[in-house]
Amino acid sequence: MYDYDVVIVGGGLVGGSLACALSRTAARVALIEAVPPRSDQQPSYDERVIALSLGSRRIFGAIGVWPEIEPEAEPICDIHVSDRGHCGFSHLSHREEGVEALGYVAPARAMGQAIYSALRYAPNVEVYCPAQLHGYRVGSGGVELDIETEDGRLGLHAKLLVAADGGDSAVRRGLALKTEERAYGHDAVITTVTPDRPRRGWAFERFTDSGPLAMLPMTRGRYSVVWTCREAETAELLGLSDEAFLERLQGRFGYRLGRLGEVAPRHAYPLKLLLTRDAVQERLVLIGNAAHTLHPVAGQGFNLGLRDVAALAEVVVESAVRGGDAGATSVLAEYGEWRQRDQVGTARLTDTLARLFVVPWWPVRLCRNLGMLGLDLLPAARHGVAGRFMGLSGRLPRLARGLSLEGRHV
Repeated sequence: MYDYDVVIVGGGLVGGSLACALSRTAARVALIEAVPPRSDQQPSYDERVIALSLGSRRIFGAIGVWPEIEPEAEPICDIHVSDRGHCGFSHLSHREEGVEALGYVAPARAMGQAIYSALRYAPNVEVYCPAQLHGYRVGSGGVELDIETEDGRLGLHAKLLVAADGGDSAVRRGLALKTEERAYGHDAVITTVTPDRPRRGWAFERFTDSGPLAMLPMTRGRYSVVWTCREAETAELLGLSDEAFLERLQGRFGYRLGRLGEVAPRHAYPLKLLLTRDAVQERLVLIGNAAHTLHPVAGQGFNLGLRDVAALAEVVVESAVRGGDAGATSVLAEYGEWRQRDQVGTARLTDTLARLFVVPWWPVRLCRNLGMLGLDLLPAARHGVAGRFMGLSGRLPRLARGLSLEGRHV
């Protein structure tokens, strides 16, 4: 039986980030991941990117992985939000907020490589990959886990089990948890385009009658497209020729970036809301998409998961400084109380935006356009919205303030 303070199930970007955050303490950590990282993966024109808030960038900086990500990250300096075919719009600027950028757009590949490079040299983190969790049992003194690796079955013991195994979390499915789930009846079509008049640092969120259309700046003048469409329209959009798709996209977005060209292969995934009400259990915590899966509007999902990481790492380390148990009820209650407001509030915000802007009734349309115009005219309101989307509102963990957990030894 191998003994650890924390065992993390799921070695994706959220689970890997938690392991990185704890790698600079004396905590004994195990990371279990089923799929080996593709360390030899090369950049591609259409690689998957993630919009990072400024708070998430600071978290990555504090855990030591941002220097490796930064060369491939494109800053978001300005955000233009509009309602297609109507007068409503708002503009957020990094200059008004006094920050270097409101956020960044970075390849998932670069983030994964940076995380696993850091973990490779962490003496207190054991990575089991490829490995599968076959079962676990929670007792008063900890959690006993049964995993299968290439070398056979192993038994692990942990004070705390963290489930970071994604939206289809096997750990969550094995628990009788209360969840709020809603299918939106929409898909997100993802691709990459290159405009002939790129505007460096500008991101666009355009609300349409079928859902939001986001254009996120990437390096080398590219833009990542996240086009929300009704499920009945998805097959048609995927089946269009490149020329026909670009023409359709141009009609939806307009010419703020000039003419769009060089479209990459398109992919689609269904959109849903999932919010776990009981993400904290006895000696077990669900984080990231295992606890909450959000609509992609405003790009909050991954950033919310990173804030889970920062808060959980802090309460675990603070407990250890006091000589406590990482999985003790009081420790997990502190984490749950800290995170609940942000998790529920962010889920409600994205859910409201996703549903409000597809309502066709003219009174609703009028109110939302007046709301956007009002936001653009009121600096205090813009500052509050910007702070929320930058991940800098409410009680911030040390990592989200750019402060390391080093020196707080377990």
